[in-house]
Amino acid sequence: PEDHFVLMTIRSHDQYNTTIYGLHDRYRGVHGNRRVLFMNALDMTEYGLKTRDIVDITSHFQGTRRHSKQWIVVPYEIPRRNLAAYFPEANELVPLESTADISNTPTSKWIEVTLNNPVDSSEEE
Repeated sequence: PEDHFVLMTIRSHDQYNTTIYGLHDRYRGVHGNRRVLFMNALDMTEYGLKTRDIVDITSHFQGTRRHSKQWIVVPYEIPRRNLAAYFPEANELVPLESTADISNTPTSKWIEVTLNNPVDSSEEE
């Protein structure tokens, strides 16, 4: 569907597997928070979003929806209609029934999602 994005989970610079050693991802310039949604700047403009606006994310798989609230939108050089969020924070969006054919691991790099309830960051100041 037109309003859907593909979300992938990623690790930060200061992370090894699920162990998080700090809140400073020098690779991406993110500091102090991991509940971050990386989004293409053109997609942000199209959706009326600004840096640090807050959105909720809903994943969709075979009629099941999973919801995750309060993600901070950050512009990032990522292909249009794609999003990225840190693992393990975004794990609640991963459909366990969607697995890779050979390894049988969850498809954490291809999660179909929509964005909901945008909150303008300037309203919180």
